[in-house]
Amino acid sequence: MNTSDFYYDLPTELIAQDPLEDRSASRLMVLDKETGEITHRHFTDILEYLTPGDCLVINDTKVIPARLYGVKEGTGALCEVLLLKREDKDTWECLVRPGKKLRAGARLSFGGHEGEPILTGEITDVLPDGNRHIRFTYEGIFEEILDQLGEMPLPPYITHKLKDKDRYQTVYAKNSGSAAAPTAGLHFTKELLSKVEQMGVVIAHVTLHVGLGTFRPVKVENVEEHHMHSEYYVVEPSEAEKINAAKANGHRVICVGTTSCRTLESASQPDGTLKPGSGWTDIFIYPGYRFKVLDSLITNFHLPESTLLMLVSALAGREHILAAYESAVKERYRFFSFGDAMLIR
Repeated sequence: MNTSDFYYDLPTELIAQDPLEDRSASRLMVLDKETGEITHRHFTDILEYLTPGDCLVINDTKVIPARLYGVKEGTGALCEVLLLKREDKDTWECLVRPGKKLRAGARLSFGGHEGEPILTGEITDVLPDGNRHIRFTYEGIFEEILDQLGEMPLPPYITHKLKDKDRYQTVYAKNSGSAAAPTAGLHFTKELLSKVEQMGVVIAHVTLHVGLGTFRPVKVENVEEHHMHSEYYVVEPSEAEKINAAKANGHRVICVGTTSCRTLESASQPDGTLKPGSGWTDIFIYPGYRFKVLDSLITNFHLPESTLLMLVSALAGREHILAAYESAVKERYRFFSFGDAMLIR
């Protein structure tokens, strides 16, 4: 299976640069994964496609303001650091710019330009993929310093500056650690989630801290040769119990976003039950994969030739997905993180 099999033409004007003022005002494409039938709705119509006893699974990760701007000590050269993965209390794997000038041993300063810096960092290692390990030094609480100095790490295809950083968080974001938002969840308001619960749908929380690798293009032609990035996930026993109960009683498990999907499939057992626990996952789902837990998926529209497009193709079939995307382009849907939604049922 070739990466080029997952290509489609997308006019750049359909890439959503700003979130809608009303979270749930997005459009909703409903795709029948068996027949390929497409229906065009509004996102609030999602209630019509849920039934009592279903389990809606949401990823409650919280995006940290992971982009830092500072200077290289000794030269004063400007630098940019993007926090990717916490290795220990004060050491992070980071993406840095300009990479050629930031070698092992370089020291960086952030904030406090009229006196002592608020935060300093030393590059301790250059990794094979070009990322760096940086050990930070500071006084106080690191998360509070990030809130003061950091910016939200928007995907590279969004060129507008975000006016409200909370708009890149889901309304149920709780556990800090993501470098990117689980964007399918951005469509939900607290009011809409309340209506979901009131109609007898069970809501289960899982956590997967999304890495920027989710935006990396697949650079190999043979899909099976692609190496996935690792992400940390947590499934609490109480939430696994909700999901297992829904499956046992013949109800559907509906994931909000590919991150929730990857979490469940990573923690699944051969018999289709979900095992509580935590760990790192680099699961790669593409056509041919047999889903063990997930039945339906609420998702956004993904980049051409991306691992996320391959995942939804595994669920609904490549032909159905590409036909749906062709329809989305024709109907002028908004694409990617701040775009419209799709329900694959």
